[in-house]
Amino acid sequence: MTLIRDEYLSERDKLRPVLHELPATPKTIHWGYFDAALAPALKVASGDIIRAEAVTQHAGDAPELMMDEGITAIFKGVPEADRNPGVHIMTGPIYVEGAKPGDVLEVRYLEMRPRLHYGSNVAAHWGHLYKEMGDKERVTIYRIDPASATAHAVFAYDFPGKYLVPGQITEARDCCRQPALRGIRVPVRPHLGTAGVAPDAKGRVSTVPPGSHGGNIDNWRIGAGATMFYPVQVDGALFSIGDPHISQGDGEISGTAIEASLDVTFQIFIRRDFSFPSPLLRTPDSFITHGFDEDLDQAMRNASLEMLRLLTEHRGLSRDDAYSLMSVAADFSVTQVVDGRQGVHARICHAVFPPE
Repeated sequence: MTLIRDEYLSERDKLRPVLHELPATPKTIHWGYFDAALAPALKVASGDIIRAEAVTQHAGDAPELMMDEGITAIFKGVPEADRNPGVHIMTGPIYVEGAKPGDVLEVRYLEMRPRLHYGSNVAAHWGHLYKEMGDKERVTIYRIDPASATAHAVFAYDFPGKYLVPGQITEARDCCRQPALRGIRVPVRPHLGTAGVAPDAKGRVSTVPPGSHGGNIDNWRIGAGATMFYPVQVDGALFSIGDPHISQGDGEISGTAIEASLDVTFQIFIRRDFSFPSPLLRTPDSFITHGFDEDLDQAMRNASLEMLRLLTEHRGLSRDDAYSLMSVAADFSVTQVVDGRQGVHARICHAVFPPE
């Protein structure tokens, strides 16, 4: 029985880690895809710490508020024709020395700090209620209040046409701005919507659908203090981060969260003491498994089977005992319904188990 505990780390991992800086520039990002053939933007060893910039592709929704010199350089430096087949700006990839297929990449997210004080939510054409909202795309710009760790809407506007070009820059003139959500404050919980290793596939793999490599999971719990376990699929893992958010609800119903650039600090380890076939999340109070499929029922089944696997293979329960525990103590929620491949996550609290 493997409990996925820190004492299984290698002696190399326990040495004093090296800190690496990874700024987001036109040369260190890839826009819209994972690719196993992509040259690394950074090489690290197991146990090293990386401080990296994650840039939102929605910065152009309010360029005067959400773009600085570095972000502008990315938008100008990457041609629209090279932003495909997905939409997210990914920083990396990071090559982890010694990582091999069959290993697990443990990523401890240590800090996520907003780069600027503004973010954007788009009620997009891929949102769940687009037809019910009159086939209209509406952009709402939020401001972060660091003192209260909340965000509030400062204005909204109707997007002209459809949001089809990743990173499109919109000049929202004063005449088009409308007040929005007066008196409402949203808790700020910075997290990464998209992160993962390179899939074992030829060519570009879209960042939009989540999968066994990670990708666009859109679980707001993947923030500071959380640890993700990604199954390595290619040599070096080739790990990338992107799609930064400052807040999101389960479901991501309109198609986006509050999209805002983040500075992210994380530590990477290679784990060979256990395996898990899909992205696994450990928070301070729980383990969370994920299931994905174009059909939400099948996504639910996949999340259930992964929780069953966690409880039997890593907690030592029989299948019958695990199934009973899942029904009385595990919480299942819809992660997102807007990424084509939909997501469900299952959560089990550490507190239900006896002390290790």
